[in-house]
Amino acid sequence: MKIEKQDFGKLKSGQEVTKYLLSNENLQVNVINYGGIITEIYAPDQAGNKENIVLGFDNIEDYEEKSPYFGAIIGRHAGRIGNAEFTLNGKNYKLAQNENKNNLHGGPTGLDKRIWDVKEVETGIELTYFSSHLEEGFPANVEFTVRYLLEDNELIIEYQAKPDRETIINLTNHTYFNLSGTVGTDILEHKLMIEAEEFIALDEESIPTGELRTVAGTPFDFREFKEIGLEIDADDKQLEFTGGYDHPFVLKEKKKGIMLKEEESGRALDISTDQPVVVFYAGNQLEAGRLALCLETQDYPNAINADNFPTKTYTPDNIYQAKTKYRFYVD
Repeated sequence: MKIEKQDFGKLKSGQEVTKYLLSNENLQVNVINYGGIITEIYAPDQAGNKENIVLGFDNIEDYEEKSPYFGAIIGRHAGRIGNAEFTLNGKNYKLAQNENKNNLHGGPTGLDKRIWDVKEVETGIELTYFSSHLEEGFPANVEFTVRYLLEDNELIIEYQAKPDRETIINLTNHTYFNLSGTVGTDILEHKLMIEAEEFIALDEESIPTGELRTVAGTPFDFREFKEIGLEIDADDKQLEFTGGYDHPFVLKEKKKGIMLKEEESGRALDISTDQPVVVFYAGNQLEAGRLALCLETQDYPNAINADNFPTKTYTPDNIYQAKTKYRFYVD
């Protein structure tokens, strides 16, 4: 495995941004220290041609000014927190309202917009960031660590967070995949399978209602491979609210598997995780159309405000840890 470093420009603040190129015989994954953003993933097709299969920009200005979370580490809390507030141990915490009246992906200056410290480890890189108490409104000083590791044909992302007092944490990665490797091609013919029998219903502002619904007999049934475009425009209130798929799926406890494939290139992606939920977002709000999709492994979104969701909090004696593997292969 090889690691190279390149300059990637400067933020408006003057902070320098560095790109890290991680590569082995099977994969190349490029990461910048701004937001821990995955800018490119090069994976082979059935003819052995390596092409970039994720959306991103070639300059830091676009990432800073207009990125829809391309490739970034998301936190302190992935997804939406209703009314941008929550109560923990009897104390109310008010967060920034950066999507309507709600908090999205940790706020306007979440982990996706921070410069992370980076060091090389045996099979990849380790990123660290210290978030101070009440940064973006969240309680606790927290030491965040995220590792990007390349092993054979797998990208492994390991997350850890150590708070100095009780708090909520829910991290994910927001990479947009298009396995075709062809710029401008949509993902509607990609075939997706999610081992989930239930999805989480959303309200009109995309806030989880706390209701779990069966996927059976609905456009949300991906228990067997199905083209993403087959039912994305079906007459369904849940799809109407979000303009297509943008929903949390509750993964089957012992399997927790997600698979994606694109037949023309032959590329396939197998995602396994220790997290209970994956948010499938079909790129509905991208300006150029549904050119990529996100599969965001995480914990239950907005659980702190939903009585029937398992709410997890973290302390110095119970730190946050999560792990997701992305296996790229030719089917």
